[in-house]
Amino acid sequence: MDWDKDGDTLAIIADRCSAIFLWDANTSKTSQLDSGMRFVSFPGKHTKRITCGCWSTENLLALGGEDKMITISNQEGDTIRQTSVSSDPSDMQFSVMKTDERISTRESTVSVVVGKKTLFLFNLNDPDNPIDLKFQQPYGSIVTYRWYGDGYIMIGFSRGCFVVISTHIREIGQEIFQAHNHKDNLSSIAISQSLNKAASCGDNCIKIHDLSDLRKMYAIINLDDENKGVDQLAWTDDGQLLAVSTRRASLHVFLTKLPVLGDTCSTRIAYLTSLLEVTVANHVERELPVTVSVEVEPSFIAVGVYHLAVGMNNRAWFYLLGENNVKKLKDAEYLGTVASMHLNSDYAAALFEGKVQLHMIESEGLDAQEERETRLFPADDDKYRILCHALTGDFLIYGTDTGVIHYFYIEDWQYVNEYRHPVSVRKIFPDPNGTRLAFIDEKSDGFVYCPVNDRIYEIPNFSPTIKGILWENWPMDKGVFVAYDDDKAYTYVFHKDTIQGSKIILAGGTEVPFSQKPLLLYNGELTCQTQSGKTNNIYLSTHSFLGDLKDFGRNELAQMLTQTLMLKRFSEAWGICVLLNDQSSWNELGKACLHHMEVDFAIRVYRTCGDAGMVMSLEEIKGIEDRNLLAGHLAMFTSNFNLAQDLYLASSRPISALEMRKDLQHWDSALQLAKCLAPDQIPFISREYALQLEFTGDYINALAHYEKGITGDSKYQEHDEACLAGVAQMSIRMGDIRQGVNRAIKHPSRLLKRDCGAILESMKQFAEAAQLYEKGQYYDKAASVYIRCKNWAKVGELLPHVSSPKIHLQYAKAKEADGRYKEAAVAYENAKQWDSVIRLCLDHLNNPERAVNIVRETQSLDGAKMVARFFLQLGDYGSAIQFLVMSKCNNEAFTLAQQHNKMEIYADIITSESTSNEDYQSVALYFEGEKKHFQAGKFFLLCGQYGRALKHFIKSPNTEDNLAIEMAIETVGQAKDEALKNELIDYLTGENDGMPKDAKYLFRLYMALKQYREAARTAIIIAREEQRSGNYRNAHDVLFSMYSELKTQKIKIPSEMATNLMILHSYILVKTHVKRGDHMKGARMLIRVANNISKFPSHIVPILTSTVIECHRAGLKNSAFTFAAVLMRPENRNKIDLKYKKKIEAMVRHPDKTEAEEPTTACPYCAFQLPECELLCPSCKNNLPYCIATGRHMVRDDWTVCPHCDFPALYSEFKSMLQTENICPMCSERINIVHLQKINDCTQYLKHDAMDG
Repeated sequence: MDWDKDGDTLAIIADRCSAIFLWDANTSKTSQLDSGMRFVSFPGKHTKRITCGCWSTENLLALGGEDKMITISNQEGDTIRQTSVSSDPSDMQFSVMKTDERISTRESTVSVVVGKKTLFLFNLNDPDNPIDLKFQQPYGSIVTYRWYGDGYIMIGFSRGCFVVISTHIREIGQEIFQAHNHKDNLSSIAISQSLNKAASCGDNCIKIHDLSDLRKMYAIINLDDENKGVDQLAWTDDGQLLAVSTRRASLHVFLTKLPVLGDTCSTRIAYLTSLLEVTVANHVERELPVTVSVEVEPSFIAVGVYHLAVGMNNRAWFYLLGENNVKKLKDAEYLGTVASMHLNSDYAAALFEGKVQLHMIESEGLDAQEERETRLFPADDDKYRILCHALTGDFLIYGTDTGVIHYFYIEDWQYVNEYRHPVSVRKIFPDPNGTRLAFIDEKSDGFVYCPVNDRIYEIPNFSPTIKGILWENWPMDKGVFVAYDDDKAYTYVFHKDTIQGSKIILAGGTEVPFSQKPLLLYNGELTCQTQSGKTNNIYLSTHSFLGDLKDFGRNELAQMLTQTLMLKRFSEAWGICVLLNDQSSWNELGKACLHHMEVDFAIRVYRTCGDAGMVMSLEEIKGIEDRNLLAGHLAMFTSNFNLAQDLYLASSRPISALEMRKDLQHWDSALQLAKCLAPDQIPFISREYALQLEFTGDYINALAHYEKGITGDSKYQEHDEACLAGVAQMSIRMGDIRQGVNRAIKHPSRLLKRDCGAILESMKQFAEAAQLYEKGQYYDKAASVYIRCKNWAKVGELLPHVSSPKIHLQYAKAKEADGRYKEAAVAYENAKQWDSVIRLCLDHLNNPERAVNIVRETQSLDGAKMVARFFLQLGDYGSAIQFLVMSKCNNEAFTLAQQHNKMEIYADIITSESTSNEDYQSVALYFEGEKKHFQAGKFFLLCGQYGRALKHFIKSPNTEDNLAIEMAIETVGQAKDEALKNELIDYLTGENDGMPKDAKYLFRLYMALKQYREAARTAIIIAREEQRSGNYRNAHDVLFSMYSELKTQKIKIPSEMATNLMILHSYILVKTHVKRGDHMKGARMLIRVANNISKFPSHIVPILTSTVIECHRAGLKNSAFTFAAVLMRPENRNKIDLKYKKKIEAMVRHPDKTEAEEPTTACPYCAFQLPECELLCPSCKNNLPYCIATGRHMVRDDWTVCPHCDFPALYSEFKSMLQTENICPMCSERINIVHLQKINDCTQYLKHDAMDG
């Protein structure tokens, strides 16, 4: 059983019958045919009955017989190959085995079932290696097998299984797939390559698998009435019909696929759902599907706004589509077989035999003009054939074999546009509005035609297998369309407004399911018609961004962003950028907006990015109406400068191209543009271009452009000077040195002279370079170049202006070589080469004084060595030793001092220098050997050997200044050694020699050792001794220094020390007050001293005398009488100065006891009013701080302190005193009155101190 090539007739051979039965699928009628076969005999091929055979496509005959032989013969009967098998052969087939490299498609392999158990493969190209495939016993015997695909075999077994194997040599013997399809038996298998399906039958059912995935069951057909089971299967070549014979001698034919017929009008689709049924649906508008029963199986379908048309051959039936029902309107006959038909709201257009008939669908009852009811295209006198057509709401569009596309405007009933293509137009596809037309020509190339501007755009990467094109029906995606073939749908986008003009891009491809035909595209969703009479919706891969994006990763979102930008879906792109939150994504969106000239959206994007510069630039241009000018700006923003220039030149403001090139410093392009756009700009651009050429080393062209840049206009003097400078420099670089130098000299710029000089210097034109440097007042450079020329005369002239030490040094060396030492010395001095100056002064100029001064000023070691050698030669050993030490040659100096008995000089020198302990020790040992104890002790102290130093200081003979004792104290103070301290104390107290030393040395020792309490006691004793001796200032200073030290160390001050210091200070203040004429303050201080007169035993009478006189002067008559009476005592009377004796006697004889009371001021502690010179408060019992300027007690509101010793003073009184005397009466330090500060809060000075005790 088998079908013919067209699938219309099925041929059947029955058992025990010589006739062939033919069944017509169109009429379902059966006829018989006598086989009438003519036999050609091939004698000698087989010895027994032939049981199987087959022909190959190359007319080779393979035969198998009961003699277990297989023979291969050509059509002349000659045996080509033969082989034997192990059992009876059956079911023989020719095919092609699977190989790595397909060398030939010739059927070179014979397959045959051997003994119902094995499959024998015999390769004609490799006859010595046949393959015998055996299968598992449980499968049963082999019933049948079929080759398919690239060398695969499907084998059916008697127990209901089928197995798929590969004939590739690496995979042979392996089961690729196995399925147990039938319970009891399997009788036949059939494969349809066009459907990509495989069917098996057994028991009473048929099971169909998809070859692309055999695990999935495509369909199961049960034949319940066939109780004896099914027998054979056969597909038509196109797979549309499947014939099944049964063991009950009946035949079943199944329709496996419908003709894929469908049409669309806007979002409405009409498609064939059975052979006599058409369904009209509009899923986008959510309309319920309408089913229309038709009279014949149609060969074309067309749907319009209100109508449906179906037809076959030259007839068509029209139906009116109501809201709830379908009404048949009429049928129509045409002058030929209709190839295709299209409808709009009023008209139908049918294509047949190279012609198109346009006619009204419903003409009855309409007031239509007769001539507008129908029209046949082309007219009789037009000699072309129409190959394709389309009908929109306004136009009939058709393409011809001569390549012309005609637009017929139905409303005006006339042609309005035509486009001539080089080759014939095969298919046309207008967009929903008819403003764009996609078409395919006879070369299978695709184009989009825009009748509005009569522009044609080639569709890129257009596959030659494309069968049709669908335009996007979603209103927001007007430029999107898909081109589809059997396997894929390619998404294209027509970008109408970009900075590069209109263009088409390929956005991506989407797999189309097998045998499905796309009908409608809406918002990325492709509606396809299947062979089973249904529709299937698939989403284009280029629209994967539609839906919820939150679950996608960054990589997927980035791919979706690219898709949205290609499709100009900027709102969706914005949402993706928000999710990505990545600067690069925003930049990508911004660039896409610029590319598509979406300025407002671009501003929004760049404002989100924070790119203020771009936002401001876009705000400036967004109102521009000139498309080319706007596109030029946007192209410039995207760095596409050549495109920007072309757009600017095509705009209403071509000068923008020149401005852009100038801003970019593309001077070459700017110069070309300026020639036609702005000739007055050429000089300025030429100068800039020359600068650029100079930088790149193109000096010839740089010179030419500098010369072109000279305007000669005084308004542009600065510009011309820059050009002339460039000419000078380029002339030099080009070798025209004379002209270049002359121009540079005439030019006012110093910098030009310097730059030209540098160029000449690099060219080794030293004379000219030096000349230019000199003219430019770059004297250092000029002198340096003159030195290279050996032009010392010019160097000498320039030296007063030269600051570079290096040049002075070179000049000095040259002069020294010439024997001109005085000039050389001056040059060396300018070069700061002091050693060379010293050398010349000593060796040539006989000026050792200058050399010695330089060494002392510069402390040069080498210079000191030279001077030392000079004095050594003169025999001045002391000076030689001094300069040897200065040059750090201590050993040589020491040796020289030893040799010439100059060790004292050496010792004095190293004492003032920073010298090592070894040097000090050497000197100390020398003096020790010479029994010079003081010097030995001094140097032992310097090298840290305190014990030896102390011994020598003690042994040193006493001098008037007792310097040895001072040094001994310093030694013990540095050593901080108890034994040495005790040794010195014993020496000072006379324990060893019975001769105690002055107590001041013991005080200094305690101070050096920081034993302040012992020092304080010693200080009191010393002060007492000084007072007894009448040295009151010394006693005051000893107590003050001790007081300050104890205060610094925060040690309590003994009350005796504080009291003695107060009394001594009061005595010292007397002289100050009397000198200033303030007798009252002087009298008060003398009264305080006289009340403690026992502290002044050496001057009792003079002090009392002074007290009487000052009290008398101050009007303190009673106090004067009191102290005068003391003077009149016998022990004092004879000691009174004769000059005052009579006056004092008179005071006693005639007493006047009138005396004003002393003024009172507040106690700083308790505010009790007490006499101002009283220092003990009777109320709070506090010892009161006293003013160092007046001796009075302090008050809170007039407080200050000495900036140096921190002793308190009354601010007003101290300030008044400093105006005449700027020395502190306590510490004797100088005070600047501006540094005196009044203290508002004196609490910290009122804390109890040592005086409280």
